Amino acid sequence: LLLKNRCANPEEGNRYLRPCHTELADMSLLLLLLAAIFVFAVVLVVTYLTYRRLYDNLQFKPKVLNDSPVHVKIAPRSPSSGNVPSITISHSLPEMKEVVADGVQDVAAKKVAPLRQITLPAVPTRHLTFQRQLSHRLDLSTTVPFEVCNMQQRESLGTVGAIQPELYDQEGLTSGESGRDSTDLAAQATTCGKLHFTLKYDIDLEGLVVKILQAKDLPSKDFLGSSDPYIKLYLLPERRKKFQTRVHRKNLNPVFNESFVFAMTLDELRQRTLQFSVYDFDRFSRNDLIGHVIVKHLHEMCNPTHEMEYTMDIVGVPQDKMDKLGEVMLSLCYLPTAGRLTVTVIKARNLKPMDISGSSDPYIKVILVCEGKRIKKKKTSVKKSTLNPVFNEALVFDVPPENVDDVNLAIKVVDYDRVGPNELMGCCAVGQLATGVGRDHWLAVMDNPRKPTAQWYPLVDSLPAELDPPRTPSVTCLK
Repeated sequence: LLLKNRCANPEEGNRYLRPCHTELADMSLLLLLLAAIFVFAVVLVVTYLTYRRLYDNLQFKPKVLNDSPVHVKIAPRSPSSGNVPSITISHSLPEMKEVVADGVQDVAAKKVAPLRQITLPAVPTRHLTFQRQLSHRLDLSTTVPFEVCNMQQRESLGTVGAIQPELYDQEGLTSGESGRDSTDLAAQATTCGKLHFTLKYDIDLEGLVVKILQAKDLPSKDFLGSSDPYIKLYLLPERRKKFQTRVHRKNLNPVFNESFVFAMTLDELRQRTLQFSVYDFDRFSRNDLIGHVIVKHLHEMCNPTHEMEYTMDIVGVPQDKMDKLGEVMLSLCYLPTAGRLTVTVIKARNLKPMDISGSSDPYIKVILVCEGKRIKKKKTSVKKSTLNPVFNEALVFDVPPENVDDVNLAIKVVDYDRVGPNELMGCCAVGQLATGVGRDHWLAVMDNPRKPTAQWYPLVDSLPAELDPPRTPSVTCLK
């Protein structure tokens, strides 16, 4: 108030005093300094309290756990000890679990297994199921006193469409009918040209010398009316040794003149079969299979002294049958260390319409077959009202490395029907016992483990018995 009065009447003040505006500035600076000191003190107190709380949390330890070493005392078990354990473990073990019940604190020792990676298990316990299924055999003794009163067989997917049992219920077949399999196969097969080659067994090299001379009258696979053929050579049944010729661009009568040597003894030659697979190379899509030439009885067709020339027909799958039933695209990948076979069903196209509306409800069933026995069966989801379904579903099978050479896959495209039985739309096979694309694809997967390999498969009506073994019928009632 005095300062205010003095500032109001400056004539009455002392001449030695400072002006009023200077004193006001000093007072404002003092108040600002006091406010800053107060804020700093508050921040310091909050920081200190926070630090104390964090420090207390970090320093907290249960009373049961301490840094003392683990002491294990083993004492002999006496008859009068009752249920007292012979091993006493101190409470300092880190894996001890504290249990409080009725106000009494009891510590129970719990054995903790060491951590390990589960991607590569030490003991492949997953393969025990595979071995158990493989070794299982159905053995019905005639001494078992039971009578089957009704046996229901599930839906049979052996052929396309409904099966008429009366067509197969015949007492006897003539010798011509029983031996007509070879003639039927020859009638159904189509000739896709001729292959000219020579065979010779070289005693000095101890190997089979195969020379591919020329291929004639090959079918055109391109839109321009030509093909880019090349030939792959295999030795059956293991197919571990393979060779491949050069690609001849735009040529339906290519001249190869290439020689290949398969190292083997004469005894091994008696057990081998030579296969030529003729392909059309395509830079931007899959290579088309033109046909096969299979040479049996190699020990009779080879001469150690000179080359033997042969000209054989190239046999292929009828294209109209492939277009009629459609195709399915599969990707295979095998992990030998983990023993896992992954079958990825990608998509299908140009399937056969099975419904009245001209569409279908397809799903794909994959059956794992080993040594003529069904081991595992998996299937995809159902795609409604489509003839070109896209699945993109992975089906994983456990296959031990010691059994991978005996494994085959039966692929079936089935039309789902909510009311009646499901109908087979087409099937294909992959594996050592398969022919054509199925065998070549399997070999490529085995030669390139851990790498997914995709392939289009043409669908056929049925599969051989060794690739599609019948299922055991189920008994519904016994007397």
